[in-house]
Amino acid sequence: MSKENIENSYGLALHTTTPELGLAISNFIDTRSAVWNLERELSSHLHQYLMEFIKPQTWKDMAFIAVAKGPGGFTGTRIGMVAARTLGQQLNIPVYAVSTLAAVALERGKQEGGIIAVQMPAQRGQVFGAVYKSASDQGITTLLPDAVFTPNAWQSKLASLENNYELVEAKSGLAATVTSILQLAYFDWFSCRRPTWSEALPFYGQHPVDI
Repeated sequence: MSKENIENSYGLALHTTTPELGLAISNFIDTRSAVWNLERELSSHLHQYLMEFIKPQTWKDMAFIAVAKGPGGFTGTRIGMVAARTLGQQLNIPVYAVSTLAAVALERGKQEGGIIAVQMPAQRGQVFGAVYKSASDQGITTLLPDAVFTPNAWQSKLASLENNYELVEAKSGLAATVTSILQLAYFDWFSCRRPTWSEALPFYGQHPVDI
């Protein structure tokens, strides 16, 4: 891919798995991002924030959409996924659904490297967990994909790593990792992987209520 094509191609990322909205846009020469605490106003204000945020670029400048697929809050995750899938379908561009935990791992990997285990509190006393390894050519590689564990099962997974890892807890400020959501999508986009909007699926991990 030529430098000119890269400069004229923008990626847009959305992070809505928490009460905050995170947006990032980049042609991977210049990047900008922002975070807003919208809480219950997320669904009614998302479109407005998107329209203002992408300026001076327009929708025709977008080469792909990236979105945090979870784990996270059920409602917020669903809102972001629906918006990303709709944009991808209307613009006929790829949509990359990226793990919330993977974005945290990439952020940490930039500082520490090595093997990074990421955990997040889940409902009913359970834990979301995943394990990644820093990889210079694609940011991170997945050693253990996102899943929900009982605390004991998660501790057993960590024990199998023989202390050769850094444990990171994903609890707050996750929307700020929207730039890492965009970066991870960019690795796939640059390597010519082109998922359609219909392939972008959320990861809830649990039912929102007991059944």
